Amino acid sequence: MDRRKSKRLALAIVKWYAINARDLPWRRTKDPYCIAMSEIMLQQTQVKTVIPYYERWMRALPGIADFARARPERVLKLWEGLGYYRRVRLAQEAAKIVMDKHEGRFPEKMEDVLALPGVGRYTAGAICSIAFDQPAPILDGNVIRVLSRLLGIGGDTHLDSVRAKLWQAAEALVVSSGAPSRLNQGMMELGALVCLPRQPQCAACPLRRNCFARRMNRVEDFPTPTRRAVVTQRRFIALVASDGERLLVRRRLGSVVNAGLWEFPNVEVGVKAKDIRPLVVPFEIVARDPFFRVRHSITRYRILLEAYRAELSSGADPNPAGATWKTPAQLKNLPFTSAHRKVLHAASAF
Repeated sequence: MDRRKSKRLALAIVKWYAINARDLPWRRTKDPYCIAMSEIMLQQTQVKTVIPYYERWMRALPGIADFARARPERVLKLWEGLGYYRRVRLAQEAAKIVMDKHEGRFPEKMEDVLALPGVGRYTAGAICSIAFDQPAPILDGNVIRVLSRLLGIGGDTHLDSVRAKLWQAAEALVVSSGAPSRLNQGMMELGALVCLPRQPQCAACPLRRNCFARRMNRVEDFPTPTRRAVVTQRRFIALVASDGERLLVRRRLGSVVNAGLWEFPNVEVGVKAKDIRPLVVPFEIVARDPFFRVRHSITRYRILLEAYRAELSSGADPNPAGATWKTPAQLKNLPFTSAHRKVLHAASAF
């Protein structure tokens, strides 16, 4: 893509964005902290889901200093339900580094932003271009789709060789745009609103006359579909024990998935296991059937969580495996995994 073509395409995107940009809360500021948090929240999460989380977050932790000194449990509570909790743990580490090493000022240099925990090339490029209007390229799912179709870049987009072509194209556009912030946001917006994965709105696209995929009538072929990971089914039994006033819960520790979040004691069982009573010791199930079931996914795992009313066996440790008794008022303020929060709501009936 030569310089003249890059400039022409970039100008078309910037003009389109000026007219079609959605009014999103993180677009009303140039504060790099706000922009960074929005980008971290938006990773693998839809805009409509992120908006209330972002607004609640900014009311609770309006500045990076507030985030850096916030209690981890409060941070997790604010993030509760967004998933991929490692994102917010690394983000808080980054906030502390900004306070300690950069005197509370978010770094502007690309290499300094990249050095922050949890910040990759895309997130650094988004922060530097949107907050500081630097000509830094970005490459997320939406931008990959736009560029792949526009330029006819095929092949598995996870391959380094294909990624290199896409990064090169993204850089050519942002450098020639004269408006890095609007160009990058415009490409993301174009992918979100027009260049959709299925049934793209080609007639409304400002790049339609230059689009390789449209010209060749091969829009559905780009980006090249990737092989999906093999799905694994898993089944867990949650034990909900009550002493009449409190429920028994435990906090996930260490570096396991969802570490720091709360849950009911639970055990993994075979997908087809029938007699689960020997597997839940020291608990005894007090009803034959689960009072609640919830299905959810974590990466390639499809998980069924079944919740049973239970009691501790006679003589058992009253706080097995680090579990502790909590009142409803205490439970309300604890950050739970999404599936176990649903179990908690169902358990409130008894």
